[in-house]
Amino acid sequence: MTYLGRILFLSILLVVFVKQSEAVCGYESCPETKANMVNIHLVPHSHNDVGWLKTVDQSYYGYKNKIHHAGVQYILDSVVSQLLQDPNRRFIQVETAFFAKWWNVQSETMKKVVTKLVNEGRFEFTGGAWSMNDEADVNYQGVIDQFTVGLKFLNETFGSCSRPRVGWQIDTFGHSRELAAIFAHMGYDGQFFSRMDHNDKDTRMNDLTMEMIWDASESMSGVSLFSGMLYNFYSDTPGFCFDILCTDEPIIDGDSEENNVKQRVDDFISYAKNVSEVYITNHIMVPMGGDFQYEDAKVNYKNMDKLIKYINERQASGSKYNIFYSTPSCYLNSLHQSLESWPNKTQDFFPYAHEKNSFWTGFFTSRPTQKRFERDGNHMLQIAKQLSVLANLTSEQHNKDLDYLRQVMGVMQHHDAITGTEKQAVSDDYDRMMYEAIVGASNNARDALRILAKMPDGEFESCLRLNISECAFTKDGADNVLVTLYNPLAHSSTQYVRIPVKEESYQVTDEKGRTVSSEVVPVPWQVLALEYRPNDTQHELVFKATVNKISSYSIKKVESSEAKHSSIKKIKQREDENSETVVENSVVKLVMDNHTGRLKSVEMNGVSEKIVQNFGVYKSHTSCAYTFRQDGDIEVFENDFEFTVYEGSLVKEVHQHVNDWISQVIRIYEGVNRAELEWMVGPIPIDDKLGSEFVTNFKSEISSNGVFYTDSNGRELMKRVKDKREDFVADLSRQPVSGNFYPVTSRIALQDDTKRLVLLNDRSQGGASLEDGALEMLLHRRHLFNDGGGVGEALNETQYGKGLIARGKLYLILDSVADGDTVTERKTEKELFLPFWKFFSKTCEVEITPAKSLPDFNDLPQSVHLLTLEFFSENEILIRFEHFLDKSEGRVISFNIRDIFDSLGGLAIRETTLDGNMPLSDMKRFKFHAQESGSKPSSVEYSTAQHKPLAAVKSDEASLFAVTLYPMQIRTFIIKTE
Repeated sequence: MTYLGRILFLSILLVVFVKQSEAVCGYESCPETKANMVNIHLVPHSHNDVGWLKTVDQSYYGYKNKIHHAGVQYILDSVVSQLLQDPNRRFIQVETAFFAKWWNVQSETMKKVVTKLVNEGRFEFTGGAWSMNDEADVNYQGVIDQFTVGLKFLNETFGSCSRPRVGWQIDTFGHSRELAAIFAHMGYDGQFFSRMDHNDKDTRMNDLTMEMIWDASESMSGVSLFSGMLYNFYSDTPGFCFDILCTDEPIIDGDSEENNVKQRVDDFISYAKNVSEVYITNHIMVPMGGDFQYEDAKVNYKNMDKLIKYINERQASGSKYNIFYSTPSCYLNSLHQSLESWPNKTQDFFPYAHEKNSFWTGFFTSRPTQKRFERDGNHMLQIAKQLSVLANLTSEQHNKDLDYLRQVMGVMQHHDAITGTEKQAVSDDYDRMMYEAIVGASNNARDALRILAKMPDGEFESCLRLNISECAFTKDGADNVLVTLYNPLAHSSTQYVRIPVKEESYQVTDEKGRTVSSEVVPVPWQVLALEYRPNDTQHELVFKATVNKISSYSIKKVESSEAKHSSIKKIKQREDENSETVVENSVVKLVMDNHTGRLKSVEMNGVSEKIVQNFGVYKSHTSCAYTFRQDGDIEVFENDFEFTVYEGSLVKEVHQHVNDWISQVIRIYEGVNRAELEWMVGPIPIDDKLGSEFVTNFKSEISSNGVFYTDSNGRELMKRVKDKREDFVADLSRQPVSGNFYPVTSRIALQDDTKRLVLLNDRSQGGASLEDGALEMLLHRRHLFNDGGGVGEALNETQYGKGLIARGKLYLILDSVADGDTVTERKTEKELFLPFWKFFSKTCEVEITPAKSLPDFNDLPQSVHLLTLEFFSENEILIRFEHFLDKSEGRVISFNIRDIFDSLGGLAIRETTLDGNMPLSDMKRFKFHAQESGSKPSSVEYSTAQHKPLAAVKSDEASLFAVTLYPMQIRTFIIKTE
């Protein structure tokens, strides 16, 4: 900025602070509209990906602009200066991650300026989460957490004027019903998006159903969200991109031969007419912006000023178009005041296709190892948050480390992060951030356990490579090792624990000195063959552990005669072509076909079914990080699999070798009603110069009639019907396979009148049922095609000079179909998503007992999940309780949290919206009428909380601490502590 520029800016600031405005924020600050005209809400915005083509920092600082021109710090500098030029100008800010980074380096003067703009509704936060999260691959816990982080920053910085009222999911690749429910529970009035299947959009434009009331829950009544689809896209009106990144004509209004005002206004009004014809009110919203636009905002605003001026001047000549700066929330406010009624939506918007050969179903699985690493990050975040509360860790460093992981996990929910649709260099940077954040938070966990277990010198180390049976703490031996297990669930849990060890004899004892049965099983040779894996440990010690919150188990090396573990029996594949190998324990029976080496049938929960597992590949010339485009039918690997069985009393394993790229271990644990299938895929070959989609499928004789079910972000199940959509006819002529894949975050299932087959997974993946009785999961992908319009490089992940190898788990459940039988699936989901975390120390002589009594969540009803336990501020704790059963599985439950309140040192408690940042008593949402009701509202209506918000203090009677939960309900509380 020049010297004169600084003088001018300071003069503007002086005017700002001398002339205190009486303007207010929120809906009261919205511009006036005209009843007899088409009101054009012009919405200036910049879509700023928190990593995509460049890393987060590169995008913020404007570094490496040869890759992609993006510099968010300059955008915010420029926008603020331009908003000060004219009180009518508006701008919406979406990604709090970038805004927080910018805000923290501003001067106090600048902070006052921005605060004034926020308080006047001119600089408005929309969305407001740490990032604009994906909607297919995310788990609801991660979404809620990242909204909590983003909205907390805004609330602490600006207060209530910064609270968003509208979701702005304009660049996500399809839309989930669960996110709509989350918006509703946070008190949002609506949301807008710009991606929808092209057939769906065409149908809605014809039927005037571009805007709708989305019924966001089958289990909870009254949970709905107004949702609107943008006419074109989130970028500028075609021909009217005034940004320096564009080449569209500016508006030339001087005394010049180039004067184009008439033509420019004619063109815009023509466009506005087309838009108005597909919406049912006299209001339309036109976004003005795009990816990383407004770096030189004066160019944008100068031309928009002219556009507004010359369009509105025509009103004197009878024009019916009224245009003004606005925001999505002001547009929604106008729709609410229109007293119209709206169509309903009940299902979701998956899968998304922008044309008939392009279903965006590949990203459901893209970068499978990163998708798993994100789960590890969330796992550590929940554990570190809980332990910090239980041990009262409040130092500056502890808070800093925990906040960093919170923020990194917020970044990982971004729609180009967890989706795997970023450039490889950006993916590497995400991994770096996650690793550093997990290590930092694990130090918090260590410090907490040193207090809680009264072991001030305990190492409490974490091992992040247990998925390949490697742990630095045990690589030289597991003699005198203490394994401390932390259970993040509310209720006591029993799980099997696996520890990498050498092939020696061990004795495992619990905290009371009782010997625990254990056994040592070999690591598959395919894992041992990984070039980068140190092979100090080639076996795993297996034992069963029961943990309420914290329990420790001691491992001691002993002579073989002293070991209390059964010997593992090795059974090689028989050569008799007609024979089969039975692998069974007291609850599960698996039958392996000795000729093919495949799983042949399964028996569990009193149900027997022929289930054959295969692996296969779809070949593709043109799949990319986003899309899955198969060239032809699946190529099933027809070769016979080699297998070896290892039988112990605790665990029985089938080690399968499929081919050079695929191996698998099928496990059954004693007393556990499911089969675990640990697959390893890669390096995917590219010798044929084609891309590959590697899948596994399970074929049964269950008569599912084309119907199957997938979860919505780990919550309610969505009914899917092969080749069918809720509101339109999809064009599946080019891609009949990929067009039937859906996101599977935790569970996919099918059933008939008697039997039910379920697969649970350990990361988000694409899943389908392409024929009756069959489930198919997309495990890994590798491609050579550069899509040319998006990420700009092929999805060709490599490691150590070869294609990336991925390892993961599926869990198979076979059950009878009866009311309530799916409750077990729900409980299993929770245990698989948040299992015990293992911490390693050297055994000490001190008796391990908790240093203080811990809050006992075990008394909560069995269907209540402790979704969140964390410090919210210096003297406040945020806690969430979730009823994790749906209305077909559970009933309304009530319980009292007075004991939990007291054990956490509570002085007062208040209930909030789902994000924790607004008192529930303050929630007031727009109420919209459905067309199916047959009537329109006579006046504007609002909805408030459906129950009386809980509020109590320490001196109140215990009855005031009663909590009632309906199926699928989550309630959020802030406890003020001593």
